[in-house]
Amino acid sequence: MREFDTLIFDWDGTLSDSVGHIVSAMRAAAQDADMPVPTSTAVRGIIGLGLPEAVAALYPHESDARRLAVVVDSYRQQYRAQEAQPVLLFPGVREALDAWRAEGYRLAVATGKGRGGLERMLRSHDLLDYFDATRCADETASKPHPRMLREILQQLDGAPSRALMVGDSSFDLDMATQAGMGSIGVTYGAQSREQLLRCKPLHLIDEFVELAGWLKAPRPSNQKMAMGEA
Repeated sequence: MREFDTLIFDWDGTLSDSVGHIVSAMRAAAQDADMPVPTSTAVRGIIGLGLPEAVAALYPHESDARRLAVVVDSYRQQYRAQEAQPVLLFPGVREALDAWRAEGYRLAVATGKGRGGLERMLRSHDLLDYFDATRCADETASKPHPRMLREILQQLDGAPSRALMVGDSSFDLDMATQAGMGSIGVTYGAQSREQLLRCKPLHLIDEFVELAGWLKAPRPSNQKMAMGEA
């Protein structure tokens, strides 16, 4: 019996090469809202959070909720404008999803995007029927709270020990840990290898296509140790 039966993916920076779009939209939104424009590094550091939580994290000393709400609204408009430039999937994503579906894996998405944004992306890539479950930040608790993963597992009648979270941020990996799940960190997305390693994932991959090989690689039955504990 294989080690995992459920694969849960973050969207931005994991399946979709959208980090650049997010950074550009957030910086433009800040300028529109007459707020200090965050650095690209700062924006990359909050990708994965729900949008209101991400804006609050960028401006921790801003006490006026109305000013933060303006940034949120402006970001939505800016990101929709960015979608005029197609957001591509990372190389090998579609082929891997096809293969895993054929092999009987249950596939899911757990994302900081809102439902409307995820639906647009799935539709644009003809992926609406690929996933057995999807959860978005505007319909549950934001990462790194584990509620999103618990709701997916409940919907799929799955066990944490048989599920794997794949993501590009500490929010993804910490969420998996809190849900009692193993995780894989991807180094080609929003956050650095060093940031991901601190979360003790089972493994790191530098390209999406590496995940298929890792899933098939033999491992001792008792090898559930996180990388940081080796």
